[in-house]
Amino acid sequence: MTEIQNSKRYDLEERTLKFATRVRIFVKQLKKTIANIEDVKQLVRASGSVGANYIEANEALSKKDFVMRIKICRKEAKESAYWLKLVDTEDDPELERESHELTQEATELTNIFGSILRKSQ
Repeated sequence: MTEIQNSKRYDLEERTLKFATRVRIFVKQLKKTIANIEDVKQLVRASGSVGANYIEANEALSKKDFVMRIKICRKEAKESAYWLKLVDTEDDPELERESHELTQEATELTNIFGSILRKSQ
């Protein structure tokens, strides 16, 4: 693998880690309603799974395994965007802004993994 490709791989590992970390900081600020508690559990799982599966993809033993892990990354990024749209920010402008930015990042990650998938098949 060339150094540029290797660098991009680790940049994406870092980006997915930063996304999951930002989600965790964001959810700590939300009001603990019954709905938010349940939605946050799903959001935290999905956001962390994006990066974890990307690391697994980079260690894949076969192309088939790599493609499956990238599909899971894409699915979890999409799911993260979904849960971000569901959590109740109680119209707090700062939380609304962070929710929007995180949703945008989840969408961008979905598109990146979709592109990797198309190039891999």
